Amino acid sequence: MQTPLQMLAQLDLDSIQDLAGARRAIAQLFNLVEDLQTTVRKLQTENQRLRDENNHLKGAQGQPDIQANKPPKPPPANDHSSEAERRQPRAWRKGPKRDRIQIDREAILTVDPASLPADAEFKGHADVVVQDVRFETDNILFHKEKYYSPSAGQTYLAPLPPGYHGQFGPGLKALALVEYYACNVAEPKLLELFR
Repeated sequence: MQTPLQMLAQLDLDSIQDLAGARRAIAQLFNLVEDLQTTVRKLQTENQRLRDENNHLKGAQGQPDIQANKPPKPPPANDHSSEAERRQPRAWRKGPKRDRIQIDREAILTVDPASLPADAEFKGHADVVVQDVRFETDNILFHKEKYYSPSAGQTYLAPLPPGYHGQFGPGLKALALVEYYACNVAEPKLLELFR
């Protein structure tokens, strides 16, 4: 294989007299440029490898080996990797929740007898579960027993139940923490709610 300098020496510019000769010379120059680019790339890669090895010997890190981003390969035609392809879709239907819902109270609703025809017969009840929540106060007035001992000169008070400290109960404190930290409710809105 010839070196780029040998290829350049063989190129005789004086012999270019016509279009065919010019084309041959241009083709030779393109080949020369391509060979030079390949050589430069090899030398750059070798130079970088030597620099990395030198840095490694000095205790530093070399240049990281970062791979180019490539689009993922499409899966084979028989690979059923998506959920929709793996299972047969079923029609959605509402499932019963009665066994999971705690019933707090029951109420019997009656039909106004005046709105019924004379031959209407009672056929039982149709049950309907309605879910709701009740937010109400639970203010407690504790009557703490109080004793005084003249011999010890000391007063004895019954303690508050566990969890009660100060003027606010554990339920109110827990609700304030949940609303503030978990629900991101601002302090002015919490104050408005509690008032």
